[in-house]
Amino acid sequence: MAGVLTVRDVLYLYSAARTAYDRFFDIGCNPEQARNAAALLLWLDQCNVSAIHHLPGLSPTAVNMVAAEANSVLECLRQPAPVVPAIPLISALCQDGDVDPRFFAFHQDLVVRGVADILDGVGVLIFDEHLKVMLRRYETGLVGNPPELAAPYNCRPVAVPEDCRSMFITFSRGAPMEREEIFDYFRQ
Repeated sequence: MAGVLTVRDVLYLYSAARTAYDRFFDIGCNPEQARNAAALLLWLDQCNVSAIHHLPGLSPTAVNMVAAEANSVLECLRQPAPVVPAIPLISALCQDGDVDPRFFAFHQDLVVRGVADILDGVGVLIFDEHLKVMLRRYETGLVGNPPELAAPYNCRPVAVPEDCRSMFITFSRGAPMEREEIFDYFRQ
């Protein structure tokens, strides 16, 4: 059954996010704060800004600061006109990614939607304690493969909001159209 992504594959693929979640939880974050902080760093990672991979080498105090910064960013982005506070540690971890408070404010909708998609999608598996224990117990896959880990992963389709959709239109040079004709067509 080549080509089918299993739950085990997803857990291995996102092991850095699980490691980040565990670090946040171990320093005293509640599970929701730990999930949110890990999801934000995972979203940045998917944007080719690798901050999540620096987390294991940080001191507990620094990890606590990253969690606080990440959760304050997400809290501010819930507001209609976000004013994101300074995030010196996240900015430093992102190095050349130009990630600062303005980045998050400018990309507010993308960040909020992206983090929500992670939490509602792969996050359901990544942050599941039962699956974590099973994966550790059956890590090699040689002793057995429980159905929960061998199950195929089905990601839910994400509906793109109308405001984020785009369309590419071409026009023939042989049959030029007036600007008003184009506007009238889309007003119908």
